[in-house]
Amino acid sequence: MPAVARDGGARGVEKGAGNGDADSGEGDGPRIVVIGTSGAGKSHLAARLARELGWPRIELDALHWAPNWVERPTADMAADLARAITAPRWVADGNYSSVRHVLWPRATDIVWLDHPRHVVWSRVLRRTARRTLLREPLWAGNRETLRKALFSRESILWWSLTTFAGKRRRYAALMASGEYPHLRWHRLRHPREVEAWVAALHTRLTSTAATPPAPASAS
Repeated sequence: MPAVARDGGARGVEKGAGNGDADSGEGDGPRIVVIGTSGAGKSHLAARLARELGWPRIELDALHWAPNWVERPTADMAADLARAITAPRWVADGNYSSVRHVLWPRATDIVWLDHPRHVVWSRVLRRTARRTLLREPLWAGNRETLRKALFSRESILWWSLTTFAGKRRRYAALMASGEYPHLRWHRLRHPREVEAWVAALHTRLTSTAATPPAPASAS
């Protein structure tokens, strides 16, 4: 079992502006993928990490959607993703199994937000209300509508409800399978665990940065 953009740059990639330049080539990783059911808080956590750490954020939804809620060809999405993940450090969010073979081999850590159903449901309700009432622009200028949210077969509310159990089973199976044995898995079952993990990550990165390099051996 494995251990448990929009700034004129590449499509779907937002550059961080925090504690360092991820494109500087200093260090190699971590490279973090945040997964979880719809409404678990993937985007929020990824945006927070990118902001606090100064790493690029790779938003898979931004790579997937074209205007008018048209899905981009998988080959185009995968090509853009392959370019984005060449950076030494980044945080990505999204569940797209169609590009997992591109993303996960390059990642170092999987953060699985496996929150209880009531936590996820309250979050997806609040998010949908905010997006629809404020007409919040999303990827490629798309917007959610009350009609789409409440009366469509593509309703994100319905999607979150009906896929919750299946996603939990699939991610548990992936974690146990050893298919990507190099990955460190972090299964976070409550928002409190997320806060503890983020604090531990900051501590780990700070201590690593403060450790002086080993002296070169004499030839």
